[in-house]
Amino acid sequence: MQTEKDFKMDLNIRERDVAVVGLGLMGRSIAACLLAAGHRVIGLTNDLAANKQTPRRVRALLTEMRCQRLVSQSASALMEQFQMSAQISDLSQCAIVFESVTEDVELKREIFRNLEQVVSSATIIATNTSAIPVTVLQQGATHPQRIIGIHWDEPAHITRFMEIVPGKDTGAEYIERIVHLAPSWGKDPSLLKREIRGFITNRISYAMFREACHLVDAGICTVEDVDRSLRNDVGWWIPFAGPFRYMDLMGVEGYFRVMKDLLPDLSTSPEIPPLMRKVVESGAHGISTGNGFYHYTKEEAKRWEELFTKFNYDIRKLTAKYWDLNPVDAENEPDKE
Repeated sequence: MQTEKDFKMDLNIRERDVAVVGLGLMGRSIAACLLAAGHRVIGLTNDLAANKQTPRRVRALLTEMRCQRLVSQSASALMEQFQMSAQISDLSQCAIVFESVTEDVELKREIFRNLEQVVSSATIIATNTSAIPVTVLQQGATHPQRIIGIHWDEPAHITRFMEIVPGKDTGAEYIERIVHLAPSWGKDPSLLKREIRGFITNRISYAMFREACHLVDAGICTVEDVDRSLRNDVGWWIPFAGPFRYMDLMGVEGYFRVMKDLLPDLSTSPEIPPLMRKVVESGAHGISTGNGFYHYTKEEAKRWEELFTKFNYDIRKLTAKYWDLNPVDAENEPDKE
C-alpha cells in the first residue's frame, strides 16, 4: 500500500481517480456527475453480473447531460474513464471513495474496514447518508479523520445540492478538500459546523411533510390542495431564495408576528401520520408501484418521471442566472451552462 507521504506528493494529479461503492440509482447518478467533472471513476460492486446494465445506464445519463450542454465531451469519450470492479483492491489508487449503499450501519462499517486495508491514509472516505450520524460510522476506523458525510440529492448529476457533514473526528484538511472540489462537480455546497441527524434540508423538509399530512388527516384540505398551494407559493420563490433571504425580502417583522400566534398550532407529533401509514401499509411506494398519494397508470408514471427529469434541467438553467450573482449583475449575466 502507498504511504501517505507518497500519496500526497502526487495528490493533485491523482485527485482525478475516485470510486463509487454501490451502483444503485444514486450511485449511478453520482458516477455520471464525477465522470462529467473529469474524474476517472471505478464503480465497485459485489455482483458484476447483476450490474451488467450499469455502464449503459451511466452512459445514458451522460448522453442526457451532453444534450443539455452540461458537458462538452461525448458520452463515449467520458465512459472511457469508467470501469467496474468487484475487487476492492482496485481502489488502492483512489483519492476519494464515495460510498452509496443501503442505510445500514454495519454494512457501511464493513465497507470502511475493507477500504482502509487497501487505500492510502490520505484517501477521503465519503459516506452518502441522510440518517446515520457520521460519528457513528467513524467508530472503530483506523483513520476516522478522513471519513466525512457527503449528502447528495437525486438526480445527483443535475442538482446543485450537496451537504458536507463532518463527524466528530473529521479533519479540517479533508473538509477543505471536499469544499474545494464540490464546485467542479457542479455543486453549491452547504457545510455543517457539526453533525445533526437529518442535516439541513431533511430536517426542514420533514417538518413540512409532517404538517402536510396533518392538514389532510385533520380534514382541513385534500392532498391535491396541499400540493397546489405549495407549488404556487413556496415552489414559486424557493428556487430563487432560501427562507432567510425570502423573509428579508418580504419583511422580517411580519414573520415574527405570525410565528408568535401560529407556532403553537403546528403539529409536533412524534408519530408517523395516519395518512402516511395508510399509504405505506397498503403496499404503495409511489411512482414505482403506480400507487402512492396519487394513482398512476404505467404511461402516467413514465410521463411524470420524464417531466421530473426535464424540470430538473430547466430549473438548473433558470437558477444558473442567479447563482452567486449580485442582484445588479443578474439581468445582464449570460447563462453559466
